[in-house]
Amino acid sequence: MSAIAAIHAGLRQLGIDQDDARDLYERQTGKRSLREMSARQQQAIVDELRRLGFQKASRHGSKPLQGPFAKKLQAQWIALWNLGVVADRTDAALLAFVKRQTGIDHVNFLRDPAEARKVIDGLKGWMAREGGVEWGWSHGYDFLKHDAGKVAWAQFRKILPGATLIGNKLDFARAVEAIVGDHPAGLGSLTPAEWRAVMNNFGERIRKAKAVA
Repeated sequence: MSAIAAIHAGLRQLGIDQDDARDLYERQTGKRSLREMSARQQQAIVDELRRLGFQKASRHGSKPLQGPFAKKLQAQWIALWNLGVVADRTDAALLAFVKRQTGIDHVNFLRDPAEARKVIDGLKGWMAREGGVEWGWSHGYDFLKHDAGKVAWAQFRKILPGATLIGNKLDFARAVEAIVGDHPAGLGSLTPAEWRAVMNNFGERIRKAKAVA
């Protein structure tokens, strides 16, 4: 796969739109177009997408999941994996869960919003019960207005048991910015891709801690 093809695949996998992609290009290379970049600069974009969580599909792997709810369900499943709740992050494991919840064999066939809501709510409930994610509240903290921020905060409390917003918000901010860089406008200004990088990084730390426990 060429660097440009890998970049387009990574953008699709990470759900990064064109405006965010151009911002990413500029941060990494100073250029906003792939055509203006050297081969080395294009490879730097591939490396950054991999740091943000892009994973090259296996040559022998199955086709990407499709359908109107596929990306949402995949994002939730990976969040459960990054919370240390599920051990298998693969699409096959997600499909097994969908089958148990709805009787539908594949998310490609999951078209009814009511059936999709059943799966989405089931995954969110699982994240709340076993992952410690607290939905539906922000207490005035801008980063908790985003679902990804809520997941990342729940992850941080697994990394630092007993952490509180009053006592450890600054520690959380420092941990986040160590991954994605300084954000003078606050954590609420993080892009979806940056939150994914945070969740992937925290998830790796959680899994390593579980492995040695």
